[in-house]
Amino acid sequence: MHDRDRLDQLSRRIIGAAIEVHRHLGPGLLESAYEVCLSYELKQLGLRFDSQKPLPIVYKDVHLDCGYRLDLIVEDEIIVEIKAVEQLLPIHEAQLLSYLRIANKRVGLLMNFHVPVLKNGLKRIVNEFPDVRSAGSTGSSS
Repeated sequence: MHDRDRLDQLSRRIIGAAIEVHRHLGPGLLESAYEVCLSYELKQLGLRFDSQKPLPIVYKDVHLDCGYRLDLIVEDEIIVEIKAVEQLLPIHEAQLLSYLRIANKRVGLLMNFHVPVLKNGLKRIVNEFPDVRSAGSTGSSS
């Protein structure tokens, strides 16, 4: 199985678990409640994960603990960032993309549980998959 297919399959399993949590709890709770319940569902699926994993920043070859923590990292592959906000903002996507870059991971799931239907609160962020990168684009503008 190709790396991309494996990550897609794992993403679907995580999203399915999140939908199950949202189906039972609905919107209106704190992020921490959704994190604990999603962790339970991931465990039921037999998936390995870490919650609140420290994410140090390496600056000029120095590891700095700046207090960043990953909500969940599943199978040491996919970062899950949980929100319970009125609406997802560009800063939330930027945060997850930064986490992906710092942790050197390719896929992240941004999940906002404060919505009536969870699929409207899901965003998949991909960090530089070779087959979806724009040729010649560096992501910055002058």
